[in-house]
Amino acid sequence: MSSSKRNSLLLALAALGVGYLFFRADSFWGIVCSILIAVWALVTMLPVMDPIWRFKVGFVTCVLLTTGLVLWPSVDSITEGKVKCPQYVRDRITFGIAPGLDLRGGMRLVYTVEVDEAIRDKRDNFANDMRQELATIFGIHSGDGLVSRDEAAKLVEKVTVGMPEAAVIRLKFKDPADISKIDERFQKKFSSELSQIRGPGADEVSFRIRGEVETQIRDRAVTQAKETIGRRIDEQGLREASVTARDEDIIVEVPGDKEKEFEAIKETIRRTARLEFKMVDDPADFFGKVKDDQVPEGTGISIFQQSAPDGPGKSVQTHFARISKRDNETQLECRERLKKWVSTLSVPDDHQIGYEELPPDEAGKEQGWMTLYLFSRAEVTGDYIVDAQVSQEQGQAMGSFYVGITFSPAGADRFEEITGANIQRRFAIILDDTVKSAPVIKSKIAGGRASITLGGGDPDKQLEDAHKLDKVLRAGALPAPITPSNESLIGPSLGKDAIAQALRGMVVGTGLVLLFMMVYYRKSGVVADVAVMFNLALQLAILASFSATMTLPGISGLALTIGMSVDVNVLINERIREELRAGRSVRAAVEAGYDKAFSSILDGHVTVLISGLILAQYGSGPVKGFAIALLVGIGASLFTGVFCTRLVFDWWVRGAKVKRLSVGAEF
Repeated sequence: MSSSKRNSLLLALAALGVGYLFFRADSFWGIVCSILIAVWALVTMLPVMDPIWRFKVGFVTCVLLTTGLVLWPSVDSITEGKVKCPQYVRDRITFGIAPGLDLRGGMRLVYTVEVDEAIRDKRDNFANDMRQELATIFGIHSGDGLVSRDEAAKLVEKVTVGMPEAAVIRLKFKDPADISKIDERFQKKFSSELSQIRGPGADEVSFRIRGEVETQIRDRAVTQAKETIGRRIDEQGLREASVTARDEDIIVEVPGDKEKEFEAIKETIRRTARLEFKMVDDPADFFGKVKDDQVPEGTGISIFQQSAPDGPGKSVQTHFARISKRDNETQLECRERLKKWVSTLSVPDDHQIGYEELPPDEAGKEQGWMTLYLFSRAEVTGDYIVDAQVSQEQGQAMGSFYVGITFSPAGADRFEEITGANIQRRFAIILDDTVKSAPVIKSKIAGGRASITLGGGDPDKQLEDAHKLDKVLRAGALPAPITPSNESLIGPSLGKDAIAQALRGMVVGTGLVLLFMMVYYRKSGVVADVAVMFNLALQLAILASFSATMTLPGISGLALTIGMSVDVNVLINERIREELRAGRSVRAAVEAGYDKAFSSILDGHVTVLISGLILAQYGSGPVKGFAIALLVGIGASLFTGVFCTRLVFDWWVRGAKVKRLSVGAEF
């Protein structure tokens, strides 16, 4: 045995040994890679041709085996078990090609991203940064760490930071002479994203978010919303669904016919899962200043007094509004009544009203809502969350479920800093604009962990809600609220009979083309037919690895690239025939045929590639699906039509050393 063959054998044995280790570790793709390396090494030991040819054959063999492995579970499903795929493989190949709505039917949802809310969030961040900077300029704050509550109260005596519009921040100074504090350094800090505009008064300075920054915020909000919705759907195990964006709309298409599953998807998607931690401003006693004539009679709204902590060893008397639920309304309708009344009150820009659901009575009946007076600045947000898990309080037999959340290192530091600076004060946990709880901070909380309780009520409902919250928190919060703008249930537009006829037509048409190639070009036609079928399988495997959804436009793209693959082989065979007619030897004819045909093949594929890239960039939905199938097919066509067939012809003329090539009736 030669040294090269001995080395190949040793490599194959080593790869199989590594594969066994991967098998013990239950690493499926590690096993696959090890087997492919072993196969490639064994192929290079073949006693034919030169090492470069054997290397290429080994590569093609590995691609062929990988293609078959990727398509195995899909073929099992299509043939209804006639081509049996082991459960071990099915469990580990979780991707595949799913039929689209036009073939299978399903649900189509369109949501509009409220990008103005994302702009307001960015404006609020700028406003907080300005408060920090102004507090430092006035000597109220040292410049290190966050502005404390006492420092913020002192700053209000100098300047108020208002937000009259979604993209506007207005600084109103008590002393007009203090406008000079807005110096060049202050303006330079915010000038890249904010532009200064003339204020309505001599004691005011206003800033507006620049137009290009607004556009970036809008685009980012839509992109993040699309990615978040996609992750939430993946959490449901629905990788067949497709999520696309168009302007400010998110389009979700879910094949199938299970209405219950559709409702679960809609509920998961529409949950904003916007988690915020905000401090409660009990000392301000906002509702204690509300006059009796401002509370309308007959609405069930009342003002109550309570004692609240305000730091170590201190407490204050504060008030809150409460509304009782009517028998003929839902909890959400009850909250809307309370919010409508609150909108008539003058709430400062740096504060907001939070709404907490009252606990149900002994019979489990919903009671209504109560208010909390909050600082509008979110001390910690859900952006810092890296994990969420459902748990149950120890020692509780039924119910008492909560969702434990884990912060990133930056979030953990932030959470520790905030809790340490606000011991014995209330900290509101807000999810989707609803205060879930407002616990008192007993001590500094380190370790980056917190929890969200699910309240009382039915334990099964608690557990269900906990799992839903757990999924959306892990998938991430939406960057801005979304509103449903369109919903439709779609039946298979072609129908089962039409689909069957289309498949029959495709099989018959493809069969006739392959038969023509075989009859006209003889053995070379058989090689071309095998290359065309390999091309189709390779395209499907690539699309399956991306969990692509197959639609009619996608099938059209596949059909077009199959035609291109046939055309590649026609060009090569005709060029070889021309060279043979010119009197060249068999080997010279093959080399010249491939060389001369390649420029025409490449030109045709490049022009189609440019068209496909343009369609993929600017198209959406079906057009983009067609373009992607086209782009995948171009690469597969070049690989199978030029690279793979050349290996067969090289073996004929150099290995088998045939005197005549079977490329048609005349030869």
